[in-house]
Amino acid sequence: MKLAGKTVAVGVTGGIAAYKACEIVSSLKKQGADVYVAMTENATRFVSPMTFETLSGHRVSVDTFDRNFEYDVKHISLAKRADLFLIAPATANFVGKYACGIADDFLTTTVMATKCPVVIAPAMNTGMLTSAAYRQNEETLKKRGVIFIESGVGRLACGDEGAGRLAEPNTVVERVIEILCPKTDYAGKTLLITSGGTKEPIDPVRFITNRSSGKMGAALADAAVRRGGKVVYICGENAVLPKCDAEIITVRTTEEMLAKCLENFTRCDYIIKAAAPSDYKVENFSADKIKSEKLTLSLVKNLDIAATLGKKKGDRKLIVFAAETSDPEKNASKKLLSKNADMVVLNDVSKAGAGFYVDTNIATLITKESKTELPLMSKAELSDVILDAAVKL
Repeated sequence: MKLAGKTVAVGVTGGIAAYKACEIVSSLKKQGADVYVAMTENATRFVSPMTFETLSGHRVSVDTFDRNFEYDVKHISLAKRADLFLIAPATANFVGKYACGIADDFLTTTVMATKCPVVIAPAMNTGMLTSAAYRQNEETLKKRGVIFIESGVGRLACGDEGAGRLAEPNTVVERVIEILCPKTDYAGKTLLITSGGTKEPIDPVRFITNRSSGKMGAALADAAVRRGGKVVYICGENAVLPKCDAEIITVRTTEEMLAKCLENFTRCDYIIKAAAPSDYKVENFSADKIKSEKLTLSLVKNLDIAATLGKKKGDRKLIVFAAETSDPEKNASKKLLSKNADMVVLNDVSKAGAGFYVDTNIATLITKESKTELPLMSKAELSDVILDAAVKL
């Protein structure tokens, strides 16, 4: 049992997803954790405290002024006892109060008092989740070190489709295990991760580029460092940066990215090509800003970073991404061979929820021996799946 000897406090707030917290509590107990549940008054409208008392084996706390227990300052004792505090589901109301330091019930006072890691699994309507107020509150808490588990995507209780579902119970429990019993399978390993798009200048003002945001590369870097690895993160100018302590190298053009990859890959054990470098550059670059009424660009092929590294990689493992729109598996399989890669992460970017500027992805992992199709998941979740597969190569 992975969580034997660990104490997990679970806060349940008032949303329809409260019923899923029952499975979370049950699963944590099966993993050996000692689980204590605190509920808001509104949460008791969805699930009875008796249910959680049966599952956890402990009295459920709801009322700060409840006198029917052996005396201690209960919200303080639970705050000190817990090795991790999980809020699942977390409503927009709870997140807002926690971000603003409001402690007006048992749950908020306990969370405010704790020094252990706090993990929040939000569940709410898509409009609430994407609102400026909620986003600001989430960012405030993240800056304070609070860990968020990305919500799932699908049909919501209100009938809307989109993000806002509570992450699946097994995903929540796995994240708790990762935090309390972190994987160290990349300890002593260094990963070179490329991310984002590159820019090829037309003149001093204009350039051509692509739609890559760098979100996937940043998620991979965060996951690798969390699992004990060191990361050299080579990215385009506008790429999303990882939150982890990575060595960040910023480049502009594909040639610059190639040069930095060649300069750094020899000290790395894994090369993950999550960037989308421009395949072409402008042949007729103008040193002055172009002012003509009509402009014709002549493009020439850039050097292929992945293929270049594939020829030089030696014993290092090379993982490349393939963003495809037609014959995706056929093109990805060709890329596996032509780049001398060990694994291709195929993204069919024509599918909803996959590709650029979104927090989710749909991928297929392809090696010379296997093909693994994956469902829609967050890029954070996909990062761990990719790293799980990469470490086995």
